[in-house]
Amino acid sequence: MSLFITSLNSGSNGNCYYIGNDQEAILVDAGISCRETEKRMQRLGLCMSKVKAIFISHEHSDHIRGLPVLAKKYQLPVYITPETLRFGRLDLPQNLVVPFVADKPVHIGALSVTAFLKFHDAADPHSFVVTCQDVKVGIFTDIGTCCDNLINHFSECHAAFLEANYDDEMLDNGYYPYHLKRRIRGDKGHLSNKQALTLFTTYKPAHMSHLLLAHLSKNNNCPNLVSEIFTTHAAGTEVIVASRYAETPVYTISSTGNMVKKAALPKAERKKVARGRANIGIQQEIIW
Repeated sequence: MSLFITSLNSGSNGNCYYIGNDQEAILVDAGISCRETEKRMQRLGLCMSKVKAIFISHEHSDHIRGLPVLAKKYQLPVYITPETLRFGRLDLPQNLVVPFVADKPVHIGALSVTAFLKFHDAADPHSFVVTCQDVKVGIFTDIGTCCDNLINHFSECHAAFLEANYDDEMLDNGYYPYHLKRRIRGDKGHLSNKQALTLFTTYKPAHMSHLLLAHLSKNNNCPNLVSEIFTTHAAGTEVIVASRYAETPVYTISSTGNMVKKAALPKAERKKVARGRANIGIQQEIIW
């Protein structure tokens, strides 16, 4: 059985990732509005009726901003740890709140979702691996350090969303104050291009068909630069840079190595989305 994946948005202005099969799907994080989530899924030919749950990685606003409205409208269970719920100050009906525990799989139909702890400046942050039969997809963003857990899970994935937040030189030469640069670079900050590339080149499994590079900084990174350096080392893996203003195409991930792309957003529509990016809530953007 294949998994279908897309980034609906990726960046400090909002994060939301879709992973599903033919019958059911989940969202990891809900950092864009309910309306934008619906519009982007509709453009891709994806149905909200297939979404059976939302998994929340941590409480920062770019990961939960659209959660209350989306969860209430579609009566979706929200898998979230008690600490993330508390620090996120979320207005969620109790019947929709489902706690999860690290390293204990949660079954959503044929999907199995396993969370594991990560290093990030949040109350109780987790990354996720979604498995369907023998296909594995990892969601690895907002990470300060490549720990053994991350390495082990990454090395098993057929596809992954992987953070490449900043370029060292751009961060050094940028206008951010020293304390913020130190925070971004810290063990509980974000992965740089160099850190993500080292993980990719050292631990990428031969069967990894797709890598979606995620959570790029608006001010301290460049999509073209990221695409170039990772594509150079792709070795058969398709590299996609997830946008902070639009959805990616839907990619089909299988264990056989067949790489099928579907539902690509037309170029004219992408320009339209980019022009309207201010409506996504960019004024509330975290500075990272």
